[in-house]
Amino acid sequence: MTDAVTSRAGPRAAGGAPTIRQVAAAAGVSRATASRVINGGHLVSERTRQAVESAIAELGFTPNRAARSLATRRTGAVALVVAEPNQRLFTDPFFGAIINGISLSLEAHDLQMVLLIARPGSEERVLRYVTTGQVDGAVLTSHHLDDRLHDRILRSGVPCVFQGRPEGSQRVPHVDVDNVGGARAATEHLLSTGRRRIGTIAGPQDMVAGLDRLAGWRAAMDAA
Repeated sequence: MTDAVTSRAGPRAAGGAPTIRQVAAAAGVSRATASRVINGGHLVSERTRQAVESAIAELGFTPNRAARSLATRRTGAVALVVAEPNQRLFTDPFFGAIINGISLSLEAHDLQMVLLIARPGSEERVLRYVTTGQVDGAVLTSHHLDDRLHDRILRSGVPCVFQGRPEGSQRVPHVDVDNVGGARAATEHLLSTGRRRIGTIAGPQDMVAGLDRLAGWRAAMDAA
C-alpha cells in the first residue's frame, strides 16, 4: 500500500496548538496516513512512520484523547477495581504493591490506570463506570465470596482479569500463586524439623486465597 502525499501546509499559527493536518503536511503525507501512525496502525512504511514521528516531535503535537477514542473505539484506560474499604486499601502494603505493579505494566503500553474503590454503597457507580465504555478493561482484585460486583462485571462482557483465583471457575482469566501448595510446603517444612503442634494464619475465610491456604495446612497436618 502506498502512502498518499499532500502539499505542505502553512506554518503553525502563533500560540495555537499544532493540528494533525499540520503534522501530515510537515511529514509530507496525507492526513489519513498521519492518523494511522498516531493511532498505532500498521499499514504504513517504516520510513513514513519515522517522518510522522519526527513531525510530531518537531511541532510538539499531542493527540486529542477524546478524538482518538472515537477513531479507535479505545479509551487507553484500564480500571483497577478494589472491593475493600478505603482504610484497608491505603494502609495495607499489599495493595500498594499491586497498584505499583499494574501501573508500571500499563505505563509500558501507554495505558492509564483508573483506580475504582468499590466501598459499600458504591457498587452500582463502579459497575456503571466500568460497563459504559469509560475503560477498555478491568483488573479485579480482593474478591470476596459474597461479592457480586466482580461477577456482574465479568458477565457484562468487559475484558477483565482477576488478581487471585475467583470462586467456582478455573476458566475465568486470573493471575494467582499456588496457595494450597505454598501452605502445604511451609507446614511440611516445620513437620520435617520435628514440630508437631503447628498453627496457621490462613487469611480471610471469605476469600479463595484464605480457604486455599487453610486447605494446604490441613492436608499437610492430616498426612503427618
